[in-house]
Amino acid sequence: MTSPTNNIAALLGSRICHDLVSPIGAISNGVELLQMSGDASGPEIELIHESVENANARIRFFRIAFGVASPQQVVGANEVRDILTSLTRNTRMEMDWQSAADHTRADVKLIFLLLQCFEAAMPWGGHITITHSGGTWQVSGTSDRMKIRAELWDALQNKNQNAEISASEVQFLLLPELLAMAGRSLQLEVSETGITARF
Repeated sequence: MTSPTNNIAALLGSRICHDLVSPIGAISNGVELLQMSGDASGPEIELIHESVENANARIRFFRIAFGVASPQQVVGANEVRDILTSLTRNTRMEMDWQSAADHTRADVKLIFLLLQCFEAAMPWGGHITITHSGGTWQVSGTSDRMKIRAELWDALQNKNQNAEISASEVQFLLLPELLAMAGRSLQLEVSETGITARF
């Protein structure tokens, strides 16, 4: 049996996220039971609670960004906003999902991978706005300080370009492949204080 490399990566992403949901959910339930019983309180339990919430938000995000996305699957606008709100809670990053419509999981997957690219360029925080109009997605991000690796952003528009990519930058490898499979092209505007991407 043969599968494209990006499909294998998506299957692995789905499997890992699936296997992590149960133990993280169990920890969250355990913390809630301790708090309800009055047997535990204080900064230690609060730290565990916040860490579990953060882990859960990341798994929900990663499940879409790196998991399998079949053409018929749809993700609701409220679910997307909830994921992004949970993901950025207590951080210096703001993500404003402005589309009120539901969208295919394949489209949301592309946006989530693109958001990870933006996050890599905005390690000190910033504001990202996501809009959808007339069949075109636009993601715009601004920050007082940006960390732009030009070769990575160039690779998004030229998937054949060889750029050294670390594990934390795998989104720059996956996104152009998935855009090409979807028959879409990415338009980019990159400056010292902002990035705008459209497809």
